[in-house]
Amino acid sequence: MTNQDRDSARQHRHRRVRKRVTGTADRPRLCVYRSLRHVYAQIVDDSQGHTLASASTADPGIVAKGSNRESAAAVGRAVAERAVAAGMKRVVFDRGGYLYHGRVQALADAAREAGLEF
Repeated sequence: MTNQDRDSARQHRHRRVRKRVTGTADRPRLCVYRSLRHVYAQIVDDSQGHTLASASTADPGIVAKGSNRESAAAVGRAVAERAVAAGMKRVVFDRGGYLYHGRVQALADAAREAGLEF
């Protein structure tokens, strides 16, 4: 399977899930994107089209040493802390078509430990 086929399959899964998963003002969407080098997470209110909080390993404030899972966990903690500071506790998790495994799972577990409910 080529990388292009793998990415198009992920995008297809993501579109299929996004038909049902939307973020509202009461319960925004926590969406995850992972590239080869970085992990990005943002909390989005789809009804307004606004990003309410975000964090990534590309941010200078997030320094995680060690494995990619530890870096993803640092991103999960950071985005959860920013969301709780903005008054959000409950979110809908959007894994972006990725398997709930590895970096995506580490990010989700860390966000739950930091105070988000999903």
